[in-house]
Amino acid sequence: MSKLFDKYNNTDETELWKSYRDSKDQNIRSYLVEKYSPLVKHVAGRIAIGMPQNVEFDDLVSYGVFGLLDAIEKFDPERQIKFKTYAMTRIRGSIFDELRSIDWIPRSIRQKAKQLEQIIGMLENKEGAHVEDEAIAKEMGISVEEFNSLLTKISGTSLVSLNDIWFLGDENDEVSFMETLESPMNMNPDTIIEKEEIKNVIVEAIKTLPDKEKKVIVLYYYEDLTLKEIGEVLEVTESRISQLHTRAVARLRSKLGKVKSVISKK
Repeated sequence: MSKLFDKYNNTDETELWKSYRDSKDQNIRSYLVEKYSPLVKHVAGRIAIGMPQNVEFDDLVSYGVFGLLDAIEKFDPERQIKFKTYAMTRIRGSIFDELRSIDWIPRSIRQKAKQLEQIIGMLENKEGAHVEDEAIAKEMGISVEEFNSLLTKISGTSLVSLNDIWFLGDENDEVSFMETLESPMNMNPDTIIEKEEIKNVIVEAIKTLPDKEKKVIVLYYYEDLTLKEIGEVLEVTESRISQLHTRAVARLRSKLGKVKSVISKK
């Protein structure tokens, strides 16, 4: 780190954040950007593991920088949240926002992912329980081997899809799966209650997943493990973890989609 920032290294960081909020001192901003820029490469690296080869790591990093800058501007030091935690959420969200905007997922793959969600939702409604791979494959008219191959093909879409905005009250009130750290100071009471309700719905939906799928979701999104690291924890291959993740996301999106349609009609 530059010697120009030595004086900030010896300053209590909470006080530094308060000072920046009050003054918007560009020297403090530059110090914070330099100090936390490694977070961007860390998040981009973990996301890159699940992306197809046409998505460049350097592009993910450049998308993530905007998230870091946004986090620095919006961070509230009064809250009991570490900046690192807040920034990683913002960086991840910024990367996925950009991936959505460039529409990098082939339409055929997107359609298959949507079909999978619909079939899982339909079968679980009919059976009233989790459906196994064999039942899903049969309904899709393919073999279990072909089904597993399909899960691998659409795995990249599932990494984006849980970060998609799934509820839209109006243009200024959006809630995404990972957006759980907004400062209540920026919201009116009705919005706070609504967002808390939605977060509770997401948590309950995760609880209904089969055990292994639940562990994959928690370890990937909340413990920040890579798919390879999760495979080591659960003692299965990385490709199997990718399949479990994709299937879990399909189940969640099916469940949350139903809630979205109900809430949006209120």
